[in-house]
Amino acid sequence: MKKPHHFIVGILVFTLVISSILGGCQAEETAQFKVVTSTSLLAQTTERVGGELVDVVNIIPPAQCPGHFDVKPSDIQKLADAQLFLLHGWQGEMFSQELIESANNPDLTVVIINIPGNWMTPAVQLQAVDEVTAHLSQLDAENSTAYQQSAAELRNVIQAKGTEAEAQLAGQELSSINVMCAEQQAGFVGWVGFNIVATFGRPDSLTPQVVKDLVDKGREENVTLIIDNLQSGQDAGAGIAEELDCDRIILSNFPGGFDNTETWEKAIDENIRRILEVVAQ
Repeated sequence: MKKPHHFIVGILVFTLVISSILGGCQAEETAQFKVVTSTSLLAQTTERVGGELVDVVNIIPPAQCPGHFDVKPSDIQKLADAQLFLLHGWQGEMFSQELIESANNPDLTVVIINIPGNWMTPAVQLQAVDEVTAHLSQLDAENSTAYQQSAAELRNVIQAKGTEAEAQLAGQELSSINVMCAEQQAGFVGWVGFNIVATFGRPDSLTPQVVKDLVDKGREENVTLIIDNLQSGQDAGAGIAEELDCDRIILSNFPGGFDNTETWEKAIDENIRRILEVVAQ
């Protein structure tokens, strides 16, 4: 027996109404505040403060130097779809203005979070959390309370990790170890407690005369460790270490630079593991 035509039409209408309601709910549930970040330092902070409320897309790979980054067409599209662009304002991010102009997004808010110091140190990381939280709360006021709560939890994590790291390093007498380090690592290396005799730049700045001067300085000051920076040329200090016949380690200034270091505290753990390993030798 065939069902009446009006019955079938009723079923179809009912199905469309339900689908529309469910679809509307799903769209509302998945609506996220779209944020683009210039580095993994900003990305991991934003992701952890924002949680499921934000959709974060990062531009510069964590193992790459911001000063040697080439913009791709896909990066322009990232900004074209975003509501907020967070960047450091470092000299290495000079590409950003061209990127912003190319995106041609009138709804995009650009915020420079220019905190001095090394972002791998707890004090700077805490400031970063506060600033990211403030901007998210202002631009997405409806979710301000959630952002503040997540930020409070993250601050506790950072403070605990800082205390743990200091305890790990406390008995190592690092202040008695004379080191040379990459300029970009000086803030972190100083926070750790090493005695920094001199710093050096990227590989393209190390002329034969500069290297000679550094080696002479290293011998004069009894330098026993060279510390390179992963992102600015991880082998910049290799020749100096060879001339001084001393140990060398590579540290990272960005979460995600090494495997399984996607958060700030995991990156700290890996840096400290490398330090303790060479100190124990």
